[in-house]
Amino acid sequence: MLAHQDLTLTKILIANRGEIACRIIRTAHQLGLSCVAVYSEADRDALHVKMADEAIAIGPAPARESYLRVDRILAAAKQTGAQAIHPGYGFLSENSELVAACQQAGLIFIGPPQAAIEAMGSKSAAKSIMEAAGVPLVPGYHGDQQEPEFLAAEAATIGYPVLLKAVAGGGGKGMRIVHQASEFVSALAAAQREARNAFGEDKMLVEKYLLQPRHVEVQVFCDQQGQGVYLFERDCSVQRRHQKIIEEAPAPHLSAELRQAMGEAALKAAQAIGYVGAGTVEFLLDARGEFFFMEMNTRLQVEHPITEMITGQDLVEWQLRIAIGQPLPLKQAELKIQGHAFEARIYAEDPEQDFLPATGCLSYLRQPAESRFVRVDTGVLEGDQISIYYDPMLAKLIVWGPDRQTALQRLIQALGEYRIAGLTTNIDFLQRLASSAPFHAGEVHTHFIEQHQALLFQPRAQAEDHTLALASLYALLRLAQERQQEAAGSLDPYSPWHAANGWRLNQPSQLPLRFALHDGSQMDIQAEQLSQHRPQWRLHWQEQQLLVEGRLEGDTLEVVINGHRQSVPFAALDTALTFFTADGILRCQWLRPDQQRHEYDEVANSLNAPMNGSIVTLLVAAGETVKKGEALMVMEAMKMEHTLHAPADGQVERFLYQAGDLVEQGAELVHFAASESAADAPASTQREETHP
Repeated sequence: MLAHQDLTLTKILIANRGEIACRIIRTAHQLGLSCVAVYSEADRDALHVKMADEAIAIGPAPARESYLRVDRILAAAKQTGAQAIHPGYGFLSENSELVAACQQAGLIFIGPPQAAIEAMGSKSAAKSIMEAAGVPLVPGYHGDQQEPEFLAAEAATIGYPVLLKAVAGGGGKGMRIVHQASEFVSALAAAQREARNAFGEDKMLVEKYLLQPRHVEVQVFCDQQGQGVYLFERDCSVQRRHQKIIEEAPAPHLSAELRQAMGEAALKAAQAIGYVGAGTVEFLLDARGEFFFMEMNTRLQVEHPITEMITGQDLVEWQLRIAIGQPLPLKQAELKIQGHAFEARIYAEDPEQDFLPATGCLSYLRQPAESRFVRVDTGVLEGDQISIYYDPMLAKLIVWGPDRQTALQRLIQALGEYRIAGLTTNIDFLQRLASSAPFHAGEVHTHFIEQHQALLFQPRAQAEDHTLALASLYALLRLAQERQQEAAGSLDPYSPWHAANGWRLNQPSQLPLRFALHDGSQMDIQAEQLSQHRPQWRLHWQEQQLLVEGRLEGDTLEVVINGHRQSVPFAALDTALTFFTADGILRCQWLRPDQQRHEYDEVANSLNAPMNGSIVTLLVAAGETVKKGEALMVMEAMKMEHTLHAPADGQVERFLYQAGDLVEQGAELVHFAASESAADAPASTQREETHP
């Protein structure tokens, strides 16, 4: 338990879910505190619920009916006798109404005062406060006038490109980059609509968009005695959809003088609003070494573990101690940078499809072994369903090394040991990114992925051949196992009907196999067994011929391909095969004759939901003739909007769903009649992010 003067803390309620809830529970238990979890219907069997000492159901799956309900959070605290509420990040973490409710109920809010949250809750008001405090700002308009004509005029004065940003926003939602005046009105309307859906407010600010800046943030802590420290900086420049995917600390290529200047500016920002607790001041850093205040997050950040790794401090413990009135554990002079750390965010998403969020069952999960160098913060278990209702982040992989290159090598190795099947993730992409030469050189900025798209998304040489060789060997070995099992349970174990060697009279023994690759193409393979006494085959397809042999050892395929011996972990989920190779993740499906339907079957001239979600708006009317690629409708999933396009030239006969309807992944959305000229073309579901 924690104690300070007359205040003793023994039980806290965590008003959050996922990995941050699990993280808080671990630290609280280490300090002898009892923990109460809250959960929605979708999280009934979630990891944070199982870890907590008590758990209270607070409503249906949508966050607005559960995790965003202040009244239900307070009721859960009262019911369980919790003395404090930790909001984590996201949801109610920066909600001043919760702070006021806690104060009225006599509960400790583990975070900053209400006035500090309100001061930074509006990006425009925050910039005014920072300007008065002497913190450098990016040129822009942060006022109350919101007429489209006025904002367009301000954008013209600032000079294009400009950034539209929701005043109450965060996480890349309600943001648009506008490159020219002709795009401004439509971009403003889209940003306002997304801001209303995400935050209930559509007020916007406009600011100069810096080309290729770095996103560098400083961790600050202040206690109730008025003392403050900064725990150095994190570089969060590598992003997609304005959301971070790899962070590192300290920032590469930052001088000691610039580090101190940014740290002191961050403390000045915090003290200008009477801050208490953990906070993060975010800056944009340009190529000339000038930095500008962007915003302050009045909470713990997702990427806080890398600060913990380089300082040796537990920031959640700091939060708990400061919340009950204890002074800061260390002074500024006592804080030192030790080594280097990276954090990679593991998301359920498809980088090859513009980072489309993925839903489904986490059917297979193997995490890298944790040590003092490698840490995994997660809130999921094998078998969990990843739904549309919450952010698609599955876990955070954190590594440390005595220097940047050592830490980076550990990150690459740990990503190679992180194995997930059952739904698409960004693990393979993260490994390519971390292994790229520009990232090794520390040449990071907020457009890193766009600039190096050709490098990060280039197809792997011989990936198709490798996939088919591994899949064929697995199928052959699996068939042999099945026949052996059948023989063992048969009245005639020596019957030739139990053989799986493809025997033919006066012909070589051959077995036909068929596979569907990840791009939907199919391949037929002939497997010729070379020996009755060892698992060795010659594979034939098109112009290829490979010699393979091996054995199954649990979920590892011990394989020799043309004399090249490898040990390849795999996941076989029914007929869907995933191989975790040294060159990346390879996927295919075994099209067994006894299987009637397969994952990669094509549906001609249809528009199907690429994920679970809800329909936001229909962009054309039923009966209209459209061109291939024309925008038909907008979906919302995992807090983001996605525009779906016509799969071919043709006519929209009718929509099967209307605005506000929930749809499941794969559901047909539109009855679509392709024109004669497009009838022979392969159909595809096109979509794009509404973010540029």
